[in-house]
Amino acid sequence: MNWKPELDELARREAFAREMGGADKVKRQHDQGRLTVRERIDRLLDSNSFHEMGAVSGIGEYDESGELKTVTPANCVFGRGTIDGRTVVVVGDDFTVRGGSADASIAAKPIMAERMAHDLRLPIIRVIEGSGGGGSVKTIETKGAANLPGGIGGNEWYWYTTSNLAQVPVVGLGLGSVAGLGAARLASSHYSVMTKSSAMFVAGPPVVAALGQKLDKQELGGWQIQTRAGGVDHAVETEDEAFACARRFLSYLPQSVHELTPAIACDDDPERADEMLLNVVPRSRKQVYKMRPIIESVVDKGSFFEMSANFGRSLIAGFARLQGRAVMLLASDPFIYGGSWTADACQKVVRYVDLAETFHLPIVYLMDCPGFMIGLDAEKTATIKHGVRAMAAVNQSTVPWCTIIVRNSFGVAGVVHQPAGRFSMRYAWPSGYWGSLPLEGGIEAAYRADIEAADDPVEERKRIDERLNKLRSPFRSAEKFWVEEIIDPRKTRSLLCEFARLAEPLLTPGVATFTARP
Repeated sequence: MNWKPELDELARREAFAREMGGADKVKRQHDQGRLTVRERIDRLLDSNSFHEMGAVSGIGEYDESGELKTVTPANCVFGRGTIDGRTVVVVGDDFTVRGGSADASIAAKPIMAERMAHDLRLPIIRVIEGSGGGGSVKTIETKGAANLPGGIGGNEWYWYTTSNLAQVPVVGLGLGSVAGLGAARLASSHYSVMTKSSAMFVAGPPVVAALGQKLDKQELGGWQIQTRAGGVDHAVETEDEAFACARRFLSYLPQSVHELTPAIACDDDPERADEMLLNVVPRSRKQVYKMRPIIESVVDKGSFFEMSANFGRSLIAGFARLQGRAVMLLASDPFIYGGSWTADACQKVVRYVDLAETFHLPIVYLMDCPGFMIGLDAEKTATIKHGVRAMAAVNQSTVPWCTIIVRNSFGVAGVVHQPAGRFSMRYAWPSGYWGSLPLEGGIEAAYRADIEAADDPVEERKRIDERLNKLRSPFRSAEKFWVEEIIDPRKTRSLLCEFARLAEPLLTPGVATFTARP
């Protein structure tokens, strides 16, 4: 007498779960170049580390005598596993079962995954395909009533989604057509990745067609649309690349806000001085230069991990390490609008300052900002409104901050290069150039009467320009202690590594005063 019959029954039910939507649906998934949810989880996590919860949940079919014939598994798979030895929660949609829609879902499963991440203080990775447990018009018939949005279970899921952003790292992977609730789950993450064959939208082409917009999936919500709009952070060719991105993102963060990111061993000399930095910025202000090689030169070799590269492109944002310590790195890109802050760039500032604040990461800013973007398009996108929100985010931040003024710092956007009201470290390169307005445009406005009254307006304009250029020397600002230090660019890495060392004891675990928002 033992419990083997029950264990055999359990094994039988687990076998039904592994069949997912059936061999034909699995084949269709593979034929379309996509993995199944279980294959995805296996490739994402460390080998053999996945511990599934609720595998046998679903809809059972019984014969007249009450014996089980088959089980259609729930289309949500979740549990815990490890990435580089650290425990994470993973929750995935099974598209082979009713396309991941609510008709085949059990609402408690994704909610429990979110609750598990929240209460155990573990990162959560959402593997999303379909509506992510969202609605379908067939739900009315299968459930026998129309679902009221935000009803039973709905508000709880949204509460945990918002709360988790303030507690644990959240990653979203869009690996197919992602719509409705699935799109909301992908967007409400700290870092989101989609494959280039995927698409994300609030409602798909058949629904949008009712508005007279006949678009295919890529035209409506393909990777180029979403990464440029900021709906998704990154796009990759393959699912394996998406998994690699998720793993690397998590490597820069703690398990939760109640811990700090551990430093890693680093054999890159903190005193390394790159001669390239001495001449990377052209003497002519009309010439641009590339910022990313500067970033790669001053951080630990190979450690820069850029995010949201296609959104707010005049600002570069990502993680990096300095002598093995993780930091948030922001940098201007003079190749895009001269580095000016657009409305999108300002939103990017808010997002990544919030992320750094949430997970206690020091911030390094390599600055070359000639001000806010100007012109009609800038006014139509409310650049100044987003700009003052960016200023508020910077000023509200409490994490240690270090700014390197590489070249330009002008206007109101130039003000936002360090938080107000507290100490932060700031260095300027000899190429630094700053003021209320660049001389190129400001002279015409401020000295118009003098120029027009001169016998030779061109020569007068030249004299004024030469006089002011002598006064705008960064050394004149240093005399008045308006800038603390002008440095040899080759010393930048050494000083940034020192900053990371000095910042380390100041980082305090816990829930931040303000945290990341979707």
